[in-house]
Amino acid sequence: MSLFVLSDTHLSISDNKPMDIFGSRWAGYTEKIRVNWNSVVNPDDTVVVAGDISWAMSHTGALADLSFLNALHGTKIIGRGNHDYWWTSLTKLNRFCADNELTTLRFLYNNAIETDDFIVAGSRGWYIDESNRKMPQDADYAKIVAREAIRLELSLNEAKKLQAAAKERGQDKEILVFLHFPPDFRGYVCREITAVMHKFGIRRCYFGHIHGVYDIARSYVSDGITYTLTSADFLNFVPLLIMTMTSR
Repeated sequence: MSLFVLSDTHLSISDNKPMDIFGSRWAGYTEKIRVNWNSVVNPDDTVVVAGDISWAMSHTGALADLSFLNALHGTKIIGRGNHDYWWTSLTKLNRFCADNELTTLRFLYNNAIETDDFIVAGSRGWYIDESNRKMPQDADYAKIVAREAIRLELSLNEAKKLQAAAKERGQDKEILVFLHFPPDFRGYVCREITAVMHKFGIRRCYFGHIHGVYDIARSYVSDGITYTLTSADFLNFVPLLIMTMTSR
C-alpha cells in the first residue's frame, strides 16, 4: 500500500496530439506509461498525478484518457495542471466518474486525501519566468497567485484535520504537498506559495510542469523544503515511489 507520484501524463487517446515535439523520450509515451506503471504499482497502491493529465477540452472529452488512467493499477489522486481545460467542479467530476464507473480516480481540489502513510495536499500553484513572461497583458498576476495560495491553504487546513485525527489513532502521518507548477525552481520563487508551505511546516513538495530538462537533480533542498521534480518525461514515465521519512 505504497504511495507513488507521476505528473504530466499529457494523454490524448481520442485526439492523438503528438508530444514528441518535446523530445524523443515522448515517442510511444502512452504505452510506456501503461507498461511502466503496472510494473511498479500494485492494485492496492496509490499514485498522485499532479496536473496536465489530458489534452481534452471538456470532462466528457477526457473520458478516454480518464478511462486509461482508471484501468491502471492503484488508486489515482488527480490534481489540476495548466493544460487541464477539461477540469470542472469537484461535484461534476465525482458525478462524471460515478456515471462512467471510473472507480479508482479521486480529485485533489481544495481538499486533502489520506493514504496509508501520508496526507496528500496540494493545488495547481503558479509559475512565471519573469524574464520570459507568457501571459496576456491584462492578466492580473497578483490575483492569480493569491487565489492559488488560498486554494493551497484550504487544502492544508483539511490536511491538518486529517493529520490530527490520525494522531488520535496513534498514527503519525506526514503531510506532503503536490503542485503542478514549481514553487521554487532555478532562481524563481513563488513566495506566496512557499509562505503557505512554511506556515504549515511542510518538509516535502512534489511538482511537475517542467519538460525537456534532464540535467538536474531529481530532488533539491531550498529554505528547508525538499522539492522533487516528477514530470513524466523526467522520470522516463516510471512512477516515483515516495518513502516515509523513517524508511529513507
